[in-house]
Amino acid sequence: MPRTPTGDAEVDARLERLADADHLATDGHVEVYEDVHRGLRDALTALDARPSDTPYAHRS
Repeated sequence: MPRTPTGDAEVDARLERLADADHLATDGHVEVYEDVHRGLRDALTALDARPSDTPYAHRS
């Protein structure tokens, strides 16, 4: 299945990993899916950890 690049190399690499499941027996799919899920979750977590380019306005 064709995939549209997201523009984020790490995310794109994880999504490409899904193609590995195509060559495995059904019982091997879980390992691939869990690996991809873990990688995508880590990428999202890293977004929260990155410093922002624009500081937040402090409200009083």
